[in-house]
Amino acid sequence: MRHGLPSIINCDNFVTPATFGHYHFPGSGCVIRKPDFLYLYHPKTGFTMKLFQFVASAVALCAAFSVQARSLDEIKKGGKIIVATEGQFAPFNYFKGTTLTGFEVEVAELAAKKMGLKIEWKTIGFDALLTGLKQDRWDLVIASHGVTEERAKAVTFTAPHYCSGGMVIAMDPAIRSAKDLTGKTVAVQTGTSYLENVQKITTIKEMKNFPTDVDARSALTSRRVDAWVTDRFVAKEVVAKNPKAGLKLGEMVFIERIASAVAKGNQPLADAWSKALAETMADGSYAAVSKKYFDEDVRCN
Repeated sequence: MRHGLPSIINCDNFVTPATFGHYHFPGSGCVIRKPDFLYLYHPKTGFTMKLFQFVASAVALCAAFSVQARSLDEIKKGGKIIVATEGQFAPFNYFKGTTLTGFEVEVAELAAKKMGLKIEWKTIGFDALLTGLKQDRWDLVIASHGVTEERAKAVTFTAPHYCSGGMVIAMDPAIRSAKDLTGKTVAVQTGTSYLENVQKITTIKEMKNFPTDVDARSALTSRRVDAWVTDRFVAKEVVAKNPKAGLKLGEMVFIERIASAVAKGNQPLADAWSKALAETMADGSYAAVSKKYFDEDVRCN
């Protein structure tokens, strides 16, 4: 059903493809206002659906279609913080059977306990984690995100929970440094700082990106690429656990600070998490977890 020329309040308000109630639209829709009702208008098909009676202000519209990041007070009141991670990046976050574990998982549990909170864990592909955070699907992300200027434009970072960087791994012992990657094909994981930094090495032949770090590693062991760049602690563990795989540790390509992230502007939550993290570092519990996984204290100096 079509209506007269609408007054458009908010266009492209729905992600593509858009779904509302029982209706699924193959493209973006617009929220339109008539004197008596709000309607969802789909410009491609001309389809219009009555949403609900318009009560008077744009504030009501925003409340209906926008979700705000939960405040620290709201999280504390509920006693639970929703934390997302990848679950495929050992030894930082991974599944041991059906149990989510890893250095970052244990550190997050320590920090949450200091805040008097329980964690509800969510796992999803790495490249969707920060997007989900911006959509307020969870309160915090802890998944080995390096702090970069570009990421800081979209999210608010907490204090770093470890320092690391990208390391070269290869089957050929002659491939050790960024310089040695000249003319080579290099594997990295999509959406990572490893990808960003390998892109800066203009002399490489080709960069192949994969959805998970495990996929990138498999590309190297199957000799589909010449080298793999990943976190140095991941690299050390993979080599230690696979002594017959022929993997050789190279040099660091770059150094970075790794931190959790919250929705952009949710500074009170970021500060509270950073304070709790500092308490775990002060009481020795952080060091115990760090030495359990890496046999060293990996906090930033």
